Amino acid sequence: MKNYAEMMFSEAVSDLQKKDGSYDKYQAGYRHRTQDGFEPQDVAFIQSRESFYIASTSPDGWPYVQHRGGPQGFLNVTGPSQIACLDYKGNRQFITMGHLKTDDRVSLFLMDYMQRARLKLQGHATLKSLEEADPALVKQLDPTGKPAERLLVIDVVAMDWNCPKYIPQMFTKPVVETLLARGLDDLQKENEQLRARLAELGVGEA
Repeated sequence: MKNYAEMMFSEAVSDLQKKDGSYDKYQAGYRHRTQDGFEPQDVAFIQSRESFYIASTSPDGWPYVQHRGGPQGFLNVTGPSQIACLDYKGNRQFITMGHLKTDDRVSLFLMDYMQRARLKLQGHATLKSLEEADPALVKQLDPTGKPAERLLVIDVVAMDWNCPKYIPQMFTKPVVETLLARGLDDLQKENEQLRARLAELGVGEA
């Protein structure tokens, strides 16, 4: 993979960093952050996502951001620096799909709001029909059995773990339901224990 800073910190960006006084800090911090491919913690994070944001660019240079979601495992690491997911029927606008016909460069944000973590990926995206795709890979990426239309493959060329600053901490509905259920179970047990103790003391008896 390429060094994220060398790829994204253009001359204009570097000039702004120099004016701000942050240029040297970023040069030192990113110098050793180049890696050949995904590391185990990267793979675990990517494959535990239930959604991600993907940005593409129109032929006129207008950026467009789309949200993709699915059950854990719908986004999968399929190579040392490659990720893929199935593309399902959407609102039929085909904006991202159209953009990729003229510029295959994309930017992805993978968010973990509960842990306040963010992984940024830059890469080249390809949309393949299911007839063109490897059947074994399609089966691997199909955790629900829902009919897909295409296969989205992204060859990642740079990545960056971003700081948690300003990421709101949010919890998914299943996590909240689990926590509430545990709390209710504890309250129920405590209530039963108190009732038993009151019965032993004869409190409340006629």
